[in-house]
Amino acid sequence: MPPPADIVKVAIEWPGAFPKLMEIDQKKPLSAIIKEVCEGWSLGSHETYALQIADATNFYITEKNRNDIKNGSILRLTTSPYQTALQLHERIQSSSMDAKLESLKDLANASRDITFAQEFINLDGISLLTQMVESGTERYQKLQKIMKPCFGDLLSFTLTAFVELMDHGIVSWDTFSVAFIKKIASFVNKTAMDTAVLQRSLAILESMVLNSQDLYHKVAQEITIGQLIPHLQGTDQDIQTYTIAVINALFLKAPEEKRQEMAHILAQKQLRSIILTNVIRSPTPINDEMAHQLYVLQVLNFNLLEDRMMTKMDPQDQAQRDIIFELRRIAFDVESEPNNGGSIEKRKSMYTRDYKKLGFINHVNPAVDFTQIPPGMLALDNMLYFAKHHQDAYIRIVLENSSREDKHECPFGRSSIELTKMLCEILKVGELPSENCHDFHPMFFTHDRSFEEFFCICIQLLNKTWKEMRATSEDFNKVMQVVREQIMRALSVKPNSLDQFKSRLQNLSYTEILKIRQSERMNQEDFQSRPILELREKIQPEIMELIKQQRLNRLCEGTCFRKISSRRRQDKFWYCRLSPNHKVLHYGDLEESPQGEVPHDSLQDKLPVADIKAVITGKDCPHMKEKGALKQNKEVLELAFSVLYESDEYLNFIAPDKHEYCVWTDGLNALLGKEMTSDYTKTDMDTLLSMEMKLRLLDLENIQIPEAPPPIPKEPSNYDFVYDCN
Repeated sequence: MPPPADIVKVAIEWPGAFPKLMEIDQKKPLSAIIKEVCEGWSLGSHETYALQIADATNFYITEKNRNDIKNGSILRLTTSPYQTALQLHERIQSSSMDAKLESLKDLANASRDITFAQEFINLDGISLLTQMVESGTERYQKLQKIMKPCFGDLLSFTLTAFVELMDHGIVSWDTFSVAFIKKIASFVNKTAMDTAVLQRSLAILESMVLNSQDLYHKVAQEITIGQLIPHLQGTDQDIQTYTIAVINALFLKAPEEKRQEMAHILAQKQLRSIILTNVIRSPTPINDEMAHQLYVLQVLNFNLLEDRMMTKMDPQDQAQRDIIFELRRIAFDVESEPNNGGSIEKRKSMYTRDYKKLGFINHVNPAVDFTQIPPGMLALDNMLYFAKHHQDAYIRIVLENSSREDKHECPFGRSSIELTKMLCEILKVGELPSENCHDFHPMFFTHDRSFEEFFCICIQLLNKTWKEMRATSEDFNKVMQVVREQIMRALSVKPNSLDQFKSRLQNLSYTEILKIRQSERMNQEDFQSRPILELREKIQPEIMELIKQQRLNRLCEGTCFRKISSRRRQDKFWYCRLSPNHKVLHYGDLEESPQGEVPHDSLQDKLPVADIKAVITGKDCPHMKEKGALKQNKEVLELAFSVLYESDEYLNFIAPDKHEYCVWTDGLNALLGKEMTSDYTKTDMDTLLSMEMKLRLLDLENIQIPEAPPPIPKEPSNYDFVYDCN
């Protein structure tokens, strides 16, 4: 007979004694269980004791998390969180350096547990740590020279404990003094600082900036880009990552009017070339967190273009009109005519003719073309940059199209405006960085004016494709679609430089795009004859069952999910997988991202599939309603889903990527007997169905399949031709 569900069998350790095997009744109060354990070892004052999970985490067992205990767990009897917090609070103030160092090390480890953290914070522990950082370091300045490793460890453990305590979100970041900020900033500003101290200090500054607008201003006064740059020139990728994270945080929180100024300072300090040399082209492979920070920096840089992108041109503004005059002057090598040179009508006629050659829609007043937002004035900026920095190519394109027949000319003005708009869409100019994206492009770090250079390459591509397609003005949208495909395919291989991007585009001519499209069309070709359609319908349920089994097998393998916190690099991980019999979801917390599958028995929690009521996705998920910052992030919303069980309990997920999101939502819906509707199911269905159809029709190659089945012949007059095998 199986044991009752509320009884778990565990082993409990106590230093200096043999472990006890006992059964815990989950219905009994935790205090009663602790009292029983203490009495077994003849320990008094049971209220000063607590139970911990005896693993690397050492997390305390509380009424909230006691259901994490499973059969076979090893627990440890230890002092209660309050007693431990009290002892460490006293020990870290010891006059002995060795005792202080050991106690700070213990505090850094214990602070990961929220139960302990709450007790230590209640004892005003955060204030004590900040005082130690502010004043205590001076006390040991003299010791630093003779005990440098010890000093570094002392400060490192102090800052580590501080970071772990703040990560729980119990204390507001707004409570810290200017003296504390100055001290943390001083650790970053020093050239020779202990690596661990520097890393923690950078992490603290990043959190301060991201979590408080008031602290942003204080940190910005203490830290300059020039002081951060040297940390990028080392070889420690973690330090480089934290440094870029601080720069990104300062960039992100800066008022709009200061962002351009900050970008100018970054350019002066040659941040781009330093990152390119010391990070992107470093022999050390770029890890996910560094890739994310580079992606964020890339997005923030491109977002500086948003203001120009959303600014309409004022047709009455003479300075803006002068830019159009400059485009005309460079193209046709004409000087500004004096006011008395010829009649006004003659000059207007000449301007109109030239503006038509330049490819503007409005030949009389081209300024009107730039009133569309997006791309607004950004398109005009790009055109002027191209005309000045790639003058030969600009003149060649304009004059080439001037000499073509009207119906085959590629309108430079209209093309530039639409191309700028397209590039802004591709690079998502104006959108906030995603929480989980690592999609940075090395080539954008190879030039100070990378967007403008990107435009210059693409406008020449557009002109080349227009000629290859022998396009007319009616084909404008078709040409733009082909150019978009060429750009997207070239970007997908992540070229390391703009030259590589240009070379890749050379290989993606219109003819090549047609071949690729034809190949893809053949791979997905749907024969429309009735026999083929009937065969498809017959095969479809088999393929759907195959996809369903694949999804369930993937759920059985399991996936590591992030618990997104306020500080991204301190994210916690948890793992979830389906049991082989498809009846239970096993899940539990992890210390770090696993290298392979996590065994079922190491996952503490269970959720019977029979208890699942529904699968909820997107903005309807409870964890998306709770987290205001995440709610605004479209990409995170698209990766969020929740499992509703019992009456109002939820198991909340944020998938690592779109593929895992589709796998899990499909798999969970399959378990509930519902239809799998994700984009990946449709793609897999099309791919597998196409392959199966081709395999089945392999012997019918070059044979015309009739629309209707052949007629059934009349019955023969006799069956004498039948051979009886018996």
